[in-house]
This record gives sequence, C-alpha cells and structure tokens, in this order.
Amino acid sequence: MEFHSLPKFYLLLSLSVLFLSHAQAKVIVNYCDKKENYAVKVSGVKISPDPVVSGEPASFKISASSDQAIYGGEVVIGVSYFGVLVHTERIDLCKEVSCPVANGNFLISHTQTLPAITPPGPYSLKMTLKNNQDEVLTCIKFNFKIVIRSLVSDM
Repeated sequence: MEFHSLPKFYLLLSLSVLFLSHAQAKVIVNYCDKKENYAVKVSGVKISPDPVVSGEPASFKISASSDQAIYGGEVVIGVSYFGVLVHTERIDLCKEVSCPVANGNFLISHTQTLPAITPPGPYSLKMTLKNNQDEVLTCIKFNFKIVIRSLVSDM
C-alpha cells in the first residue's frame, strides 16, 4: 500500500466503523428504581428514526408485559436536555394502546413531530406508566439523540 493512499484507507475504515456501530445501536433502558418490582416489565425500546430528526415525526415503541390486565391509566413523560427538564406530557394510556390491555405482552407506541427549532444533542426520557388508581406500574429511563435535518442529509 502506498503512503498517499493510507489517509483514504483510514477514512474508509472510520466510516465503516461509524455506520456499523450506528446500525447496531441499541437503546439502553433502565428502571427508575432498580430495587422496585414493577408490575409492568419493559423488554425494549425502539426509536425511529434513530437519531431523531428535529421537525420530523419520531416514533417511540416500548415493548412491555404484565401479569395482570390494565383497564386504563396514563403515561407520564418527562424529557431532559443536558439534565434540565424541558418537556412534560401526560397521555391517556388508552390513546396509545387498546384498552383494556390483556395480561401478557403489549406495545406502547407514540409518534410525535418535534418542532424544527428543537436543539440538537443528547436527551433523556423518563416514562412512568400509572393505572387508574394512580399506582405506578413501571418507570423507565433512556437516552436518545436529536439531530438537525441538514446534518442528517449531509451524511
């Protein structure tokens, strides 16, 4: 290999690693209280697109299961940017899933378009699921990233 082709090789290698790591990126989900035995167990979160693009729809799909039926409740979402709470939202659970939710596996799916002025960077989301009696069924936290549309189209 000639010396002048080494920078091209390293660039190609770096880009390959970047795209492979992005394709295999997995959302790491943590329970809010690791000692709590929540009635609803969360098995995964899928974000699409990942990273989220400001000004475009983003979909969050949370795979979960419960040993008991859920007849209603609410999903409470808090979003933080660099540790500062920037958005809170309360959503009727029955608008996200068909109620009553039978015991077993279920999917909470929420799509939202973020304003085009949403700053890019790292965000964290805390989601608490409560039943009709205001009892916490589960509480999870995970991180995600928001990018500006022009940065994504340049990739």
